Amino acid sequence: MEKIEERFANLNIVKRSSGTKEPTYLLGIDTSKTVQAEKENLVAVLCSNGSIRIYDKERLYILREFSVYPGLLNGVKFANSCDSIYSSCTDGTVKCWDARLASEKPIQLFKGYPSNIFISFDINCNDHVICAGTEKVDDDALLVFWDARINSQDLSTTKDPLGTYSETHSDDVTQVCFHPNNPNMVVSGSTDGLVNVFDISVDNEEDALVTTCNSVSSVSCIGWSGKDYKQIYCMTHDEGFCWWDLNHLDTDEPITCLNIQDVREVINVKEGTLEYLIGGLYHEKMDKLFVVGGTNTGTIHLMSCTTSGLIHVTSLHGGHAATVRSFFWNTQDDSLLTGGEDAQLLLWKPGAIEKTFTKKDSMKIASSVSQRVRVHSNDSYKRRKKQ
Repeated sequence: MEKIEERFANLNIVKRSSGTKEPTYLLGIDTSKTVQAEKENLVAVLCSNGSIRIYDKERLYILREFSVYPGLLNGVKFANSCDSIYSSCTDGTVKCWDARLASEKPIQLFKGYPSNIFISFDINCNDHVICAGTEKVDDDALLVFWDARINSQDLSTTKDPLGTYSETHSDDVTQVCFHPNNPNMVVSGSTDGLVNVFDISVDNEEDALVTTCNSVSSVSCIGWSGKDYKQIYCMTHDEGFCWWDLNHLDTDEPITCLNIQDVREVINVKEGTLEYLIGGLYHEKMDKLFVVGGTNTGTIHLMSCTTSGLIHVTSLHGGHAATVRSFFWNTQDDSLLTGGEDAQLLLWKPGAIEKTFTKKDSMKIASSVSQRVRVHSNDSYKRRKKQ
């Protein structure tokens, strides 16, 4: 624990993104998986104005921007084997761009069914399958699948679905996350509180469902963790946290490792308070799951996950001036990218010499943005504290 505490506490800001004309919340971050000589490392950022910005990682310059109209994009993900960038859209498609091309036109379009509104998605580890989750329309909340492979014989840039799962969620599918190493395993989360694990190599939905876990609240974030990634974790929109061990499915051991209804009520933060959760990260080298949260004034808290609870490790100060919405932690060099409601993208590195920055004032964002950004409500928390 000391090692990670030292490394994380030693992170300094080495670069801050250049300003843009239109202030936006930075809602999601991913980095290019390919490393090519003499080519810049790319970062993709999902913005609340419905666009995806591509940055040079070291300089944090905006290289290009992809946007759609009238739809809104949800999620951002690089392919694992090339510099294609994906995002799901409320117009009923998943779009794919070449991150190194300036053209705003997608190179591939994955079309859903007529009533589909996609709000989550992922692509599996071998780039063969895309899965997207829909808002509930009528009585349907779907997981829709496509073959993502590009066939050189097929000149069409539009693809129809392979099929759907329709029986396992009863409300909006807010999260989809494929297993990091097994292309057939995928986990989904919903506002119905359910977290479902599927093996998509099995023919039908009923048999493909490996297990269902219940978070008892609307799911805001899910991920894989543990040795061989046989554990899953989830966070909820009211700042709850759950952690399950799938190794125990065939044993008498309970699969629930941890279930916290409201992390804000139980975490002991050394400096200040925890006001929301941002996401999680499993650190392979350390074999440890970390949870990242923060404050509305931009402080970032790192917590270690144990079966007895979440333990505050350390905090980062002086970066953002408002709520932090997204992060990407590179476990190879322990660099950290963070994005916030102050419209800033920051690059942190361990042991770096901190450059002089003036902490940017929080920017007031147009009210239309509030329709699509996650709201961290303190109301229920405050009510419980008073009781």
